Amino acid sequence: MTERASRAEAEAAVRVLLSYIGEDPDREGLIDTPKRFVKAYDDWFKGYGEDPDQILSTTFEEVEGYDDIVLLKDIRVESHCEHHVAPIIGTAHVAYLPDRRVVGLSKLARLVDTYGKRLQSQETLTNLIANTIDRVLKPRGVAVIIDAEHQCISTRGTRKSEISCVTRTVLGAFRDDPRYEERLARLIG
Repeated sequence: MTERASRAEAEAAVRVLLSYIGEDPDREGLIDTPKRFVKAYDDWFKGYGEDPDQILSTTFEEVEGYDDIVLLKDIRVESHCEHHVAPIIGTAHVAYLPDRRVVGLSKLARLVDTYGKRLQSQETLTNLIANTIDRVLKPRGVAVIIDAEHQCISTRGTRKSEISCVTRTVLGAFRDDPRYEERLARLIG
């Protein structure tokens, strides 16, 4: 990993970009834009400062023998593509088959947010979420499906709106036993 730039360096870079597009970074409407821009980046990319494994570290074994699918559906995904730093907006469905322990449901949504708040491709995002759940929780199976629109397609280049990209990663029982994947599809609807 490269050395992180300072806030002052980041704000100076924004001033350069404003000048590059033909704007005057010193005009009234833009004078505070570098600060606002960097603050927005702090929010959009806060996932770099979070530990995904730690998010899933607290689990519960008292589940009265529950061993069926745990599914969070329609988790809002907000990310940015690594090629154009353009938004990726959509939904994620995250499921797992517990093996003696479960994690708090909000932790799964937080895991999606943590990885979403980094630059990557949708394929990478899907794999990172699934592989982290698999590695940390050690469930019998994991399934992650993301359906998202990429602003790099809809607002530049080909300019095709309402195109949906669907990616999925299935591990363990979801990959090995088609009945689990069929049940998951019915649950997602």
